[in-house]
Amino acid sequence: MNKMINKADQMSGISKFPMTINGQTVISDDYSEITNPSTGETVGFSPIATIKDLDAAVAAANAAKTDYALLPDATRKQYCRDAATAIEANSAELSQLLTLEQGKPLKGLGSEFELGGCAAWMNAAADFDLPVKIIQEDDNGRIEQHRVPIGVIGSITPWNWPLMIAVWHIAPALRAGNCIIIKPSPLTPLSSLRMIEIIASIFPQGVVNIVADGDDIGPAMTAHSGIDKIIFTGSIGTGKHIMRNASDTLKRLTLELGGNDAGIVLPDADPAAIAEGLFWGAFINNGQTCAAMKRLYVHDDIYDDVCEQLSNFATKIPMGDGMDENNILGPIQNKMQFDIVKNLVDDAVSNGAKILTGGQPIEGAGYFYPITLVAEATSGMAIVDKEQFGPTLPIIRYHDLDDAIAQANGLDFGLAASVWSSDADKAQAVAAQLEAGTVYINKHGEVAPHVPFGGIKSSGFGVEFGIEGLEACTNIKIYNIAN
Repeated sequence: MNKMINKADQMSGISKFPMTINGQTVISDDYSEITNPSTGETVGFSPIATIKDLDAAVAAANAAKTDYALLPDATRKQYCRDAATAIEANSAELSQLLTLEQGKPLKGLGSEFELGGCAAWMNAAADFDLPVKIIQEDDNGRIEQHRVPIGVIGSITPWNWPLMIAVWHIAPALRAGNCIIIKPSPLTPLSSLRMIEIIASIFPQGVVNIVADGDDIGPAMTAHSGIDKIIFTGSIGTGKHIMRNASDTLKRLTLELGGNDAGIVLPDADPAAIAEGLFWGAFINNGQTCAAMKRLYVHDDIYDDVCEQLSNFATKIPMGDGMDENNILGPIQNKMQFDIVKNLVDDAVSNGAKILTGGQPIEGAGYFYPITLVAEATSGMAIVDKEQFGPTLPIIRYHDLDDAIAQANGLDFGLAASVWSSDADKAQAVAAQLEAGTVYINKHGEVAPHVPFGGIKSSGFGVEFGIEGLEACTNIKIYNIAN
């Protein structure tokens, strides 16, 4: 039986984190231990929600949705701005907690960067408008198209960017007038529990709720009749399960699934000039990013030079405990992913690939695997065909551009891709042939709150960000008015 605790009780028991349901702080009888992937030390304990907890969150959201949907647009905008301000005010606490449980460095492109993105996306949501569209206005009458809230949205988030992606889900949902229930990854729930507690205190009771679990609440959410839409970021396999679970209730879905993004370097590119961009396109967040570059096709004329420049840059990037401000990259977040990366590299070597940097786990505590550049990789190797989601990059030599494009398009992924060239026209001609939701030119992986983002093929469907992402959190309602 779950019990309620007050704020003072919560702060005195800092190792046990509560859920937030219907504006109340809720703890559980059962908890899971969350450990630091850099050290193996305990960070805290996450509550394990029951189906009763989920039902309570769904009931609270449904009770709140009508009144919240009817609030003036300006009021909902201000709630989002106030939430951004609250995130900024608590960013030091949230950044440290995020680093401890996820592993990414506190500084640089790590936790502080992620919290800055959270505030930016909340503020951006407040700036978007959904004006009434006049479809017809004549002697026969007036027809208006309105964008109205869907109702209750369920958000299921991953462990790689746990706070940023949570805000990507909830900011447009709340701005559009929906209530929301968040379920964070069981690997990184603590920072989400705390951030949602902060955000929920800004909004009316029941509008923002969070439940945490070991893994079984997700399927219950996707099948729940009281949830009208699911937004999910994660693996293709889980995305397919969500589609099956959601079918009985005909839920709307936005699915941002796996990526195995290809980069193509044309022979006119300058290896020294693009090395830094290539590196961070592949290794931001230690490669644990859906839209990171995970296959690099390089023309034979400059293949060796690109490999050399990338290797030189990689050796300058320190990796270690994220709480040490000298480190730029941290560990792989969990042992399962660590083993996947190790096995893919080992398989590539056994099939003739050449290791330029890294290639073996770093000894000592934590899930540290070095930046690993894999030369002479070829299609058919698992490290090329599968999503590595870690600090390794296969580099594939090509002679014929059409063949490189065919290989880039040959997998059932379509999240993002990139082209690298000193000739903008040539790069755009290649970009036009690549099958991906986003194609970058001389950069890779950049996202922004005003730019729609989403995948094709098995990388998912629906878009996030921008006006289009906000519209995805609404239904169309037509007012057909007689004269």
